[in-house]
Amino acid sequence: MRNYKDHLILEDAQVKSALRALDKLAADAILFVVTAQGKLLGSLTDGDVRRGLIKEYSLENKVTDFIQKNPKYLTKHDYSIRDIIRLREANLKVIPVLDGEGIVCNVINFRVLKSYLPVDAVIMAGGRGSRLQPLTDTVPKPLLKVGDKAIIDHNVDRLRKFGVDDFWLSLRYLGEQLQNHYGNGESRGVNMHYVWENEPLGTIGAVGNIDNFEHEVILLTNSDILTTLDYEDFYLDFLETNADMSVVTIPYQVDVPYAVMETDNNLVKSFIEKPTYTYYSNGGIYLIKRDVLKKIPKNTLFNATDLMEQLLVDGGKLVSYPMRQYWLDIGRHDDLKKAQEDIKHLSL
Repeated sequence: MRNYKDHLILEDAQVKSALRALDKLAADAILFVVTAQGKLLGSLTDGDVRRGLIKEYSLENKVTDFIQKNPKYLTKHDYSIRDIIRLREANLKVIPVLDGEGIVCNVINFRVLKSYLPVDAVIMAGGRGSRLQPLTDTVPKPLLKVGDKAIIDHNVDRLRKFGVDDFWLSLRYLGEQLQNHYGNGESRGVNMHYVWENEPLGTIGAVGNIDNFEHEVILLTNSDILTTLDYEDFYLDFLETNADMSVVTIPYQVDVPYAVMETDNNLVKSFIEKPTYTYYSNGGIYLIKRDVLKKIPKNTLFNATDLMEQLLVDGGKLVSYPMRQYWLDIGRHDDLKKAQEDIKHLSL
């Protein structure tokens, strides 16, 4: 994905410099004019330059003589998914994102992004991966390759396609390799933060040690999952059901080869001939309201299932989101082998 700073130009630049930048942007040809501090002043397109030249401005004029002064923008901490959908449906492709000071902190491009979800993503990446030994003796499981890139890169890149740019990694075993792999995330166009487990804290315990999330909804995922999940649809379902926590669930069908009878004190009430039962298991991907995370004890072994149980005890709303796309948990050698074959046919 393009670095968002390619869309920025300083207010004292001449318009001929802007034309060179617009040419390099090709199909994404729009610039956002900013002050030296990065505050948004306006937007500039080829059409704006053409209209300025008709007014007899020259190529030596500053870009501020040509700009549109009221471009559409988003404020990072003050937008909804409905705002995103409206902008997308209005066929607006490239939109700046401002922080609370009016400084451009990102530029989203709906030619390459599917959405811009207002969530923080936490990826649990601290496990030992013992079932994949000896591969994980020197490499953490999330960095094992599937196709041409690491398992965790498939997860990060798919989340980026849905506009997620605030990430946390929970680290323990060989975590330094993952920290070196991502750094602060700038090279990948994201903000990457880390939370370390001195002792194993389960599948969600480390999240209890994070207190500076950017958003009110947190997406939590295991790092060893390969999936084509539609994260926007998952998020919309979370909102529409008014869930406190939603879990992606994987349907499993059990075929019974005989008639199954419903009885009461040996009296047959009904029977079903060779029924198929569908059960749903935990898929390791969750959306959680930030306030719910207060239920996680600090520095204590705590699993996502513990949080779900506590939420139900407290009368909270836990929702199942049945998985409709591809999903694979890469926990064993056979799973990794399957992933290597499947990746050839997936569009992540």
